[in-house]
Amino acid sequence: MEEDYYKILSVGRDASAADIQKAYRKLARKYHPDVNPDDASAKKKFQEIQKAYEVLNDAEKREMYDRYGSSFESMGAGGPGGGPWRSHSAGQGGQAEVDFSQFFGGGAQGGFEGGFGDIFRQFGGGGGGGTRRSRQRPRKGADLKHQLDIPFNTAVTGGEARINVKRPDGKVEAISVKIPAGIEDGKTIRLRGQGEQSPNGGPAGDILITVKAAAHPSFRRRGNNLEVNVPVTLAEAGLGGKIDVPTPKGVITLTVPPGTSSGKRLRVKGHGVQSKEGPGDLYAEIQIVLPSEIDSESEQLIRQFDAKQKLKPRSDLRW
Repeated sequence: MEEDYYKILSVGRDASAADIQKAYRKLARKYHPDVNPDDASAKKKFQEIQKAYEVLNDAEKREMYDRYGSSFESMGAGGPGGGPWRSHSAGQGGQAEVDFSQFFGGGAQGGFEGGFGDIFRQFGGGGGGGTRRSRQRPRKGADLKHQLDIPFNTAVTGGEARINVKRPDGKVEAISVKIPAGIEDGKTIRLRGQGEQSPNGGPAGDILITVKAAAHPSFRRRGNNLEVNVPVTLAEAGLGGKIDVPTPKGVITLTVPPGTSSGKRLRVKGHGVQSKEGPGDLYAEIQIVLPSEIDSESEQLIRQFDAKQKLKPRSDLRW
Protein backbone atom coordinates (compact mmCIF):
# COMPACT_ATOMS: atom_id res chain seq x y z
CA MET A 1 0.00 0.00 0.00
CA GLU A 2 1.32 3.44 -0.92
CA GLU A 3 2.32 5.44 2.16
CA ASP A 4 1.95 9.21 2.29
CA TYR A 5 4.95 10.29 4.36
CA TYR A 6 3.89 13.94 4.27
CA LYS A 7 0.51 13.04 5.72
CA ILE A 8 2.15 10.88 8.43
CA LEU A 9 4.22 13.87 9.56
CA SER A 10 1.28 16.30 9.06
CA VAL A 11 3.24 18.61 6.74
CA GLY A 12 2.68 19.87 3.21
CA ARG A 13 4.66 18.63 0.22
CA ASP A 14 6.41 22.01 0.07
CA ALA A 15 7.54 21.79 3.71
CA SER A 16 11.10 22.93 4.44
CA ALA A 17 13.69 20.72 6.17
CA ALA A 18 13.16 22.74 9.37
CA ASP A 19 9.37 22.21 9.16
CA ILE A 20 9.90 18.45 8.79
CA GLN A 21 12.25 18.29 11.77
CA LYS A 22 9.88 20.31 13.93
CA ALA A 23 6.91 18.09 13.03
CA TYR A 24 8.96 14.97 13.68
CA ARG A 25 10.06 16.12 17.16
CA LYS A 26 6.49 16.92 18.13
CA LEU A 27 5.08 13.57 16.97
CA ALA A 28 8.02 11.52 18.27
CA ARG A 29 7.52 12.89 21.77
CA LYS A 30 3.78 12.15 21.61
CA TYR A 31 4.02 8.56 20.37
CA HIS A 32 7.38 7.46 21.85
CA PRO A 33 7.20 3.92 23.36
CA ASP A 34 8.69 5.19 26.65
CA VAL A 35 5.75 7.59 26.97
CA ASN A 36 3.21 4.91 25.91
CA PRO A 37 4.71 1.65 27.27
CA ASP A 38 1.51 -0.43 26.99
CA ASP A 39 0.07 1.05 23.80
CA ALA A 40 0.77 -1.13 20.74
CA SER A 41 -0.91 1.36 18.39
CA ALA A 42 1.38 4.16 19.62
CA LYS A 43 4.43 1.97 18.98
CA LYS A 44 3.24 1.29 15.41
CA LYS A 45 2.57 5.00 14.87
CA PHE A 46 6.04 5.86 16.17
CA GLN A 47 7.61 3.41 13.70
CA GLU A 48 5.66 5.02 10.84
CA ILE A 49 6.84 8.46 11.94
CA GLN A 50 10.47 7.27 12.09
CA LYS A 51 10.25 5.78 8.60
CA ALA A 52 8.65 8.89 7.12
CA TYR A 53 11.23 11.17 8.76
CA GLU A 54 14.19 9.06 7.56
CA VAL A 55 13.01 9.56 3.99
CA LEU A 56 11.85 13.18 4.02
CA ASN A 57 14.84 14.39 6.06
CA ASP A 58 17.25 13.01 3.43
CA ALA A 59 17.34 15.26 0.33
CA GLU A 60 18.12 12.37 -2.07
CA LYS A 61 15.52 10.03 -0.64
CA ARG A 62 12.92 12.76 -0.55
CA GLU A 63 13.47 13.57 -4.23
CA MET A 64 13.08 9.89 -5.19
CA TYR A 65 9.98 9.60 -2.98
CA ASP A 66 8.44 12.66 -4.62
CA ARG A 67 9.03 11.05 -8.05
CA TYR A 68 8.12 7.43 -7.45
CA GLY A 69 6.33 7.25 -4.07
CA SER A 70 7.12 5.05 -1.07
CA SER A 71 8.02 2.07 -3.29
CA PHE A 72 11.10 3.82 -4.70
CA GLU A 73 13.46 1.83 -2.48
CA SER A 74 12.23 -1.48 -3.92
CA MET A 75 13.24 -0.52 -7.48
CA GLY A 76 16.82 -1.69 -6.93
CA ALA A 77 19.81 -1.68 -4.63
CA GLY A 78 23.41 -0.74 -5.20
CA GLY A 79 25.98 -3.46 -5.71
CA PRO A 80 29.75 -3.52 -5.91
CA GLY A 81 31.17 -2.06 -9.07
CA GLY A 82 27.85 -0.86 -10.44
CA GLY A 83 25.26 1.92 -10.29
CA PRO A 84 22.34 1.96 -7.85
CA TRP A 85 19.79 0.42 -10.21
CA ARG A 86 20.51 -3.30 -10.57
CA SER A 87 18.09 -6.17 -10.26
CA HIS A 88 18.04 -8.49 -7.25
CA SER A 89 18.37 -11.61 -9.43
CA ALA A 90 21.38 -12.77 -11.41
CA GLY A 91 22.05 -15.38 -14.04
CA GLN A 92 24.89 -17.83 -14.00
CA GLY A 93 27.19 -15.34 -15.68
CA GLY A 94 26.67 -12.57 -13.09
CA GLN A 95 24.05 -9.93 -12.26
CA ALA A 96 21.28 -9.44 -14.79
CA GLU A 97 20.89 -5.89 -16.05
CA VAL A 98 17.46 -4.23 -15.95
CA ASP A 99 15.97 -2.67 -19.07
CA PHE A 100 15.62 0.88 -17.72
CA SER A 101 13.68 2.01 -20.77
CA GLN A 102 10.59 0.50 -19.15
CA PHE A 103 11.00 2.97 -16.25
CA PHE A 104 12.22 6.09 -18.02
CA GLY A 105 10.60 5.94 -21.43
CA GLY A 106 13.50 5.00 -23.72
CA GLY A 107 16.75 6.84 -24.43
CA ALA A 108 18.72 4.03 -22.81
CA GLN A 109 20.94 3.04 -25.72
CA GLY A 110 24.64 3.20 -26.50
CA GLY A 111 26.54 5.54 -24.15
CA PHE A 112 23.57 6.36 -21.85
CA GLU A 113 23.11 9.78 -23.46
CA GLY A 114 20.04 11.68 -22.26
CA GLY A 115 18.32 8.59 -20.80
CA PHE A 116 18.84 6.69 -17.60
CA GLY A 117 22.49 7.72 -17.71
CA ASP A 118 21.27 11.01 -16.18
CA ILE A 119 19.60 9.04 -13.42
CA PHE A 120 22.88 7.19 -12.79
CA ARG A 121 24.75 10.47 -12.51
CA GLN A 122 22.09 11.96 -10.20
CA PHE A 123 22.46 9.15 -7.65
CA GLY A 124 26.24 8.89 -7.76
CA GLY A 125 26.85 6.26 -10.46
CA GLY A 126 28.90 7.14 -13.53
CA GLY A 127 27.07 7.22 -16.86
CA GLY A 128 29.90 5.35 -18.54
CA GLY A 129 31.36 3.20 -15.79
CA GLY A 130 32.50 6.03 -13.45
CA THR A 131 32.98 5.50 -9.73
CA ARG A 132 29.79 5.70 -7.69
CA ARG A 133 29.81 8.35 -4.95
CA SER A 134 29.84 6.74 -1.51
CA ARG A 135 26.91 7.50 0.75
CA GLN A 136 27.30 8.49 4.36
CA ARG A 137 25.65 6.04 6.73
CA PRO A 138 22.90 7.53 8.90
CA ARG A 139 24.24 8.58 12.30
CA LYS A 140 22.39 8.89 15.55
CA GLY A 141 21.86 12.44 16.77
CA ALA A 142 23.84 13.75 19.73
CA ASP A 143 22.75 12.90 23.29
CA LEU A 144 21.99 15.76 25.68
CA LYS A 145 23.05 15.62 29.34
CA HIS A 146 21.11 17.23 32.16
CA GLN A 147 21.26 17.22 35.98
CA LEU A 148 17.99 17.11 37.88
CA ASP A 149 17.79 17.97 41.58
CA ILE A 150 14.86 16.29 43.34
CA PRO A 151 13.62 16.19 46.96
CA PHE A 152 14.48 13.19 49.15
CA ASN A 153 10.78 12.27 49.32
CA THR A 154 10.43 12.13 45.50
CA ALA A 155 13.43 9.79 45.20
CA VAL A 156 11.78 7.44 47.71
CA THR A 157 8.18 7.39 46.48
CA GLY A 158 8.54 8.54 42.84
CA GLY A 159 6.87 11.44 41.11
CA GLU A 160 7.23 13.83 38.19
CA ALA A 161 9.50 16.76 37.39
CA ARG A 162 10.13 19.14 34.48
CA ILE A 163 13.35 20.13 32.75
CA ASN A 164 14.06 22.88 30.23
CA VAL A 165 16.02 21.90 27.12
CA LYS A 166 17.50 24.48 24.76
CA ARG A 167 17.22 23.39 21.12
CA PRO A 168 19.66 24.34 18.29
CA ASP A 169 17.18 26.92 16.99
CA GLY A 170 17.41 28.74 20.34
CA LYS A 171 13.97 27.71 21.58
CA VAL A 172 13.63 26.38 25.13
CA GLU A 173 11.42 23.31 25.46
CA ALA A 174 9.86 22.14 28.74
CA ILE A 175 9.89 18.34 29.05
CA SER A 176 8.09 16.28 31.68
CA VAL A 177 10.18 13.57 33.39
CA LYS A 178 8.75 10.61 35.29
CA ILE A 179 10.78 9.82 38.42
CA PRO A 180 10.60 6.09 39.27
CA ALA A 181 10.04 5.21 42.91
CA GLY A 182 13.23 4.22 44.71
CA ILE A 183 15.68 5.85 42.30
CA GLU A 184 19.11 6.26 43.87
CA ASP A 185 21.20 9.40 44.00
CA GLY A 186 23.47 9.63 40.94
CA LYS A 187 21.43 7.30 38.74
CA THR A 188 20.55 8.23 35.16
CA ILE A 189 17.14 8.47 33.47
CA ARG A 190 17.20 8.11 29.66
CA LEU A 191 14.60 9.84 27.48
CA ARG A 192 14.97 8.07 24.14
CA GLY A 193 14.63 10.03 20.92
CA GLN A 194 14.37 13.44 22.61
CA GLY A 195 17.96 14.58 22.11
CA GLU A 196 19.49 16.25 19.04
CA GLN A 197 18.26 15.36 15.56
CA SER A 198 20.54 13.33 13.31
CA PRO A 199 22.42 15.36 10.68
CA ASN A 200 21.73 12.79 7.95
CA GLY A 201 18.45 10.98 8.58
CA GLY A 202 19.46 8.68 11.43
CA PRO A 203 17.57 8.31 14.72
CA ALA A 204 17.46 11.21 17.15
CA GLY A 205 19.73 11.19 20.19
CA ASP A 206 18.60 10.76 23.80
CA ILE A 207 18.43 12.98 26.86
CA LEU A 208 20.48 11.58 29.76
CA ILE A 209 19.31 12.95 33.11
CA THR A 210 21.51 12.46 36.18
CA VAL A 211 19.41 12.52 39.34
CA LYS A 212 20.68 14.28 42.47
CA ALA A 213 18.54 13.56 45.53
CA ALA A 214 18.62 16.11 48.35
CA ALA A 215 19.28 15.12 51.95
CA HIS A 216 16.43 14.89 54.47
CA PRO A 217 16.61 16.66 57.86
CA SER A 218 15.36 13.56 59.73
CA PHE A 219 15.48 10.46 57.52
CA ARG A 220 18.50 8.56 56.17
CA ARG A 221 18.54 5.98 53.38
CA ARG A 222 20.41 2.67 53.50
CA GLY A 223 19.68 0.80 50.28
CA ASN A 224 15.90 0.31 50.31
CA ASN A 225 15.65 0.82 54.08
CA LEU A 226 15.03 4.10 55.88
CA GLU A 227 16.32 5.17 59.28
CA VAL A 228 14.93 7.92 61.50
CA ASN A 229 15.71 9.16 65.01
CA VAL A 230 12.53 9.33 67.09
CA PRO A 231 12.65 11.57 70.18
CA VAL A 232 10.70 10.31 73.24
CA THR A 233 10.23 11.54 76.80
CA LEU A 234 11.70 9.81 79.83
CA ALA A 235 8.24 8.54 80.76
CA GLU A 236 7.57 7.16 77.25
CA ALA A 237 10.87 5.31 77.26
CA GLY A 238 10.64 4.07 80.85
CA LEU A 239 6.96 3.21 81.07
CA GLY A 240 6.29 2.51 77.39
CA GLY A 241 3.59 4.06 75.22
CA LYS A 242 2.27 4.72 71.75
CA ILE A 243 3.75 7.52 69.62
CA ASP A 244 3.05 8.85 66.11
CA VAL A 245 5.80 8.49 63.49
CA PRO A 246 5.67 9.81 59.87
CA THR A 247 6.53 7.36 57.07
CA PRO A 248 6.38 7.39 53.22
CA LYS A 249 2.98 5.71 53.51
CA GLY A 250 1.62 8.18 56.06
CA VAL A 251 1.68 8.60 59.82
CA ILE A 252 1.69 5.35 61.83
CA THR A 253 1.32 4.60 65.55
CA LEU A 254 4.48 3.00 66.97
CA THR A 255 4.47 1.08 70.26
CA VAL A 256 7.47 1.79 72.51
CA PRO A 257 8.06 -1.10 74.93
CA PRO A 258 8.58 -0.23 78.62
CA GLY A 259 12.23 0.15 79.60
CA THR A 260 13.40 1.25 76.13
CA SER A 261 16.84 2.91 76.16
CA SER A 262 18.19 5.48 73.72
CA GLY A 263 19.62 3.79 70.62
CA LYS A 264 17.02 1.00 70.59
CA ARG A 265 15.90 0.36 66.97
CA LEU A 266 12.28 -0.56 66.28
CA ARG A 267 11.57 -2.11 62.86
CA VAL A 268 8.47 -1.20 60.84
CA LYS A 269 8.16 -3.60 57.90
CA GLY A 270 7.26 -2.31 54.43
CA HIS A 271 7.50 1.39 55.29
CA GLY A 272 10.87 2.08 53.70
CA VAL A 273 11.82 2.96 50.11
CA GLN A 274 9.10 2.13 47.58
CA SER A 275 10.94 0.43 44.67
CA LYS A 276 10.07 -2.04 41.91
CA GLU A 277 11.71 -4.81 43.97
CA GLY A 278 9.23 -4.10 46.75
CA PRO A 279 9.25 -1.74 49.73
CA GLY A 280 12.09 -1.69 52.22
CA ASP A 281 11.70 -1.34 55.98
CA LEU A 282 11.76 1.62 58.35
CA TYR A 283 14.02 1.56 61.42
CA ALA A 284 13.00 3.98 64.18
CA GLU A 285 15.87 4.68 66.58
CA ILE A 286 14.68 5.83 70.01
CA GLN A 287 16.31 8.95 71.46
CA ILE A 288 15.39 9.95 75.04
CA VAL A 289 15.02 13.73 75.38
CA LEU A 290 15.54 15.48 78.72
CA PRO A 291 14.93 19.14 79.58
CA SER A 292 17.97 21.41 79.67
CA GLU A 293 17.05 22.51 83.21
CA ILE A 294 15.70 20.24 85.97
CA ASP A 295 14.02 21.63 89.08
CA SER A 296 14.99 20.44 92.59
CA GLU A 297 11.91 18.26 93.09
CA SER A 298 12.46 16.40 89.80
CA GLU A 299 16.17 16.06 90.62
CA GLN A 300 15.34 14.39 93.91
CA LEU A 301 12.97 11.92 92.22
CA ILE A 302 15.60 11.03 89.62
CA ARG A 303 18.22 10.40 92.31
CA GLN A 304 15.81 8.14 94.21
CA PHE A 305 14.99 6.22 91.02
CA ASP A 306 18.67 5.80 90.13
CA ALA A 307 19.56 4.60 93.62
CA LYS A 308 16.94 1.84 93.45
CA GLN A 309 18.06 0.47 90.04
CA LYS A 310 21.77 -0.01 90.81
CA LEU A 311 22.57 0.00 87.07
CA LYS A 312 26.12 -0.26 85.70
CA PRO A 313 25.59 1.03 82.14
CA ARG A 314 29.35 1.25 81.33
CA SER A 315 30.41 -2.14 82.64
CA ASP A 316 31.12 -3.46 79.15
CA LEU A 317 32.82 -0.30 77.87
CA ARG A 318 36.37 -1.20 76.75
CA TRP A 319 39.17 0.33 74.68
